[in-house]
Order: sequence, then structure tokens, then C-alpha cells
Amino acid sequence: VQTAVELIMNAKAPLIIIGKGASFSRGEKEILEFINKTGIPFLPTPMGKGIVPDSHSLGVAAARSQALADADLVLLFGARLNWILHFGLPPKFNKNVKLIQIDIYPEEHHNNRRADVSLLGHLPLIVSQLQSALPSSYKYPSSSPYLTGLRRKIKENITATEKKFKDDGLPMNYHRAFWEIKKRLPTKDVVFVSEGANTMDIARTIFDVEEPRCRIDAGTFATMGVGMGFAIAAQIHYPNKRVVAIVGDSAFGFSAMEIETAIRAKLPLLIIIINNNGIYQGLGTIEYTATPENQLPSTALLPDVRYELIAEACGGVGFLVKTPDELGQAIDAAFKKDLAGKCVVVNVLIRPGGNQKLEFGWLQTTKPKI
Repeated sequence: VQTAVELIMNAKAPLIIIGKGASFSRGEKEILEFINKTGIPFLPTPMGKGIVPDSHSLGVAAARSQALADADLVLLFGARLNWILHFGLPPKFNKNVKLIQIDIYPEEHHNNRRADVSLLGHLPLIVSQLQSALPSSYKYPSSSPYLTGLRRKIKENITATEKKFKDDGLPMNYHRAFWEIKKRLPTKDVVFVSEGANTMDIARTIFDVEEPRCRIDAGTFATMGVGMGFAIAAQIHYPNKRVVAIVGDSAFGFSAMEIETAIRAKLPLLIIIINNNGIYQGLGTIEYTATPENQLPSTALLPDVRYELIAEACGGVGFLVKTPDELGQAIDAAFKKDLAGKCVVVNVLIRPGGNQKLEFGWLQTTKPKI
């Protein structure tokens, strides 16, 4: 612990990465207190979101790449150096970065990159020990070049994203659809389930999570088909919260008939299907019908499938939306009293994007060759 303290005090660009191990260990109280007292910025992994509220001023998720590349010390709070964190390797990480790793599982220590300090044990207890061992006068300066640069990058990235929010073209893009949804969701008492490729990754950057253990996605193995089961389980566990599942059309298709389970169990899920007619990317109706069947890409699904009718067939409520106004009206309706207790499916038709660049680099490496 003392060695870790020395590394923290000597670091010019420290960064805390909060993983799902922090969620499993119920470490939100200790981690929030540590961040508030030390002033060290933090970055949550996808399922570490909400341990510290995304609205916290020291959150740097909007400048993720720069935060990782420029950090000279990374504190791993229950986070594993797997593909989600680029295995802790350059060029995403500084080649000279120091690592302090806290994890309860010995087999996770030193994986992919050797930690400079390895602390094995219950995360909340170790975080408290670190805080107690630090001098009470220690506070990472908010005016440091590292934090100043991150704030500048955050502002740039938010400005660029807001331009996509204002795109009035039809069909909608991902960002415009997500903006219409985000504006209407409550900030608390919502559990997010996210599943898909672009759908899951883009949604992660847009929807803030303010409470611990209120976001679940496809996880380390990026397993598709788990979204509906997760949503059902989450609604049973949190009967007083609204479960909102934001899923891609392909991901939804893996377990679509669990809609019947949700309706039979009278679970008031809000399932929002981001429908781009395909896996990763689809084709519009004209392109689809003009392409010979034996030349259709393996990632193409039928255009504009009416997924919302599955909900209606089982006794739920379905909305087909094509415009921002229709989407806003559907989300508003889902939260009104006359639909209380109802399972609602909103089928959002967006741009197929067959000729567009995929949003995240890892999608380029996994996209099937056509």
C-alpha cells in the first residue's frame, strides 16, 4: 500500500479506471469518497458506469482515448486489462505507464501487462486503506496540464457529438435517435440494458448512468442474444425502476420471442430496437431489392422488419417510428399512466449505413468480409 501511495503522489497524470469488479464488490461509497478527496479523474468501463455518477466533474469518459494515452499512472479498480481496455498496451496506453491493480481474483493480476503494484483483496477495503495512507493534504491539482488537456478534449468531443444530434436527415442516424430518447428518460430509477454492435457502443457514450449496477451489456465476450434475458431479470430485481433495453435489430433477433415471456410475466419493459436492417450495417429497400439474392451481403437483414408487431401479437404495445417527432411521442407514451405495467416495443427505423464508416475501430476488425 505504501508503494502505491508513493506512485500516486509522484504521478503527474494519474487516472482511475473503474471496472465491473467495483460494481460486484459494492465499492461505490469508498470509490466516490476516494475520488472526491484525491481529485484524481476517473474513467468507467462499460459495466463500471454508475459506480461514480457519470455527471461527476472528474469523469473523463468523453475524452477516453486521450485520458488513456496521456496517463502516467493508472489505478485499476476492479478492471481487467482485456480487449475492452486494449490489454493495457501501446499505442492506446502510454508505454511507460505505471499500474496499480486492485482485484480480488489472483488470476487477474498481471494479465497482459505486469502491474507495478498488485493489491489482492476486497476492493472497498483496499481503497479505504489507500485513502488512509495518503497524506490528508494530498490533492491532485485541478489546474494540471493533464486535466486541463482532458477538459479541452471533452469540450471538443461534445461539440462534435452535438452536431450529430442536430442532423435532421431521414432516416435518422444513431445519434439523433439516441438524443430524442435521452431527452425524455429520467436521470434516476432507470436500468439500462444495451446490446448490439454500433447500437451498444454509441449508446454507451451518450446515455449517462447515475446509479450503481444500473447498466448491463453484452460484456467481455460481446455475447449477442442476452439483452432480453437481462432486461427481464433486471425488471424482476428492480420492480420500482423502469428497465430500458436499447438493442440493435440483429441482437434483438437472437431472443426476440422473450417478448412473450415479459408480457406473460406482466413486466413493464421499454424495449427500443435500433433498426438499421442488418448486422453492423444493412441495406435500404432499394439497394436490397436491386441486389441479386446470391450477392446479398451475409450481414443484410430484411429491410424495415416490423418487430413491434411481435409485441402487439402477444398483448403488448408496439410503435413504429421513422422521424424524431414520432420517436419522441412513442417514448413519452411509454411513460404515461395509461401504459403503466405494459411491455412496450419501439421499432426505430434508422439509416442502414451500408456505405458508412463503422463508428468504432474494433468493429472494422470483426466485420465479415463480403
